[in-house]
Amino acid sequence: MKLFITRIVLALMHFQQWLVAQVMFGFLNFLKLFPADGAIRFADRMMRRIGPLTRRHRLMLTNLRNAFPDKSDAEIEEIALGSWGNMGRLAAEYVFLDQLFDYDPEKSEPGRVEVSGIPIFLDLRDNPRPFIVFTGHTANFELLPVAGAAFGLTVTVLFRPPNNPYIAKKVFDFRSARMGKLVPSHAGSSFALARQLEAGQGVGVLVDQKFRKGLKGTFFGRDVKTNPLLPKLVRQFNCEVYPARCIRLPGNRYRLEIEPRLDMPRDAKGNLDLPAAAQLLNDKVESWVREYPEQWLWYHDRWHIKKTLA
Repeated sequence: MKLFITRIVLALMHFQQWLVAQVMFGFLNFLKLFPADGAIRFADRMMRRIGPLTRRHRLMLTNLRNAFPDKSDAEIEEIALGSWGNMGRLAAEYVFLDQLFDYDPEKSEPGRVEVSGIPIFLDLRDNPRPFIVFTGHTANFELLPVAGAAFGLTVTVLFRPPNNPYIAKKVFDFRSARMGKLVPSHAGSSFALARQLEAGQGVGVLVDQKFRKGLKGTFFGRDVKTNPLLPKLVRQFNCEVYPARCIRLPGNRYRLEIEPRLDMPRDAKGNLDLPAAAQLLNDKVESWVREYPEQWLWYHDRWHIKKTLA
């Protein structure tokens, strides 16, 4: 009897996941009926209306108040709405990703995408060596590996699949066709990335995700745990580390930036200082978020405070 009930519960869970996936796919297919600019603006407006009605909005406002205690309630609400709009844009941009990346160095007029740090891209491509590029959930961070692939730069990207298996498969198929090698985040992903670095290639990681166990540090002055993967890979392979980000510009345009190599902190013996390295990553992402706060996904429970809001 218990086995029968378990099978029924699992079947209902799978059906619910399938149904959610079909609704999402239907919405994205609906967006395909419109030009890219119109669809992106529509998704922005829609999420600005829907987002504040969800439970995550409360978490978002709390995160923002903790991060910016000097800002007024009106300013906090404005950033929150912008963040919801940014999330809507990100979903719509998936549909038009092939159209959005139009960077062409031969064009005299700027296109939808501009790129900063091209000499670094070319140096990494033309002088192969192990390296790590890291970013955060700012603007359309998905465009960064697309840019790398466009420049002929081989980068293996670590990503966290959605919990919904139907959505996860669709996202994986879509990403792998446009972003090169992908490694889903799981127990063995660190070994896959290590093999790439050992072969003298590059890897890309997001460093601002919630992590329950890790290196202690701060983010916006509040305690967080940071994934030790990147610092440990640097310690093992002594590889170079480059920050990269996407910035939304007016008119549905984007700037992709890869910054100069970071000098990773070391202790008195010359060994990599893991906690200091993790803090350096947090500080870099924080500086990006402070510059364009509405372009970061504030609904993430980066500080593990969701349970306190129940």
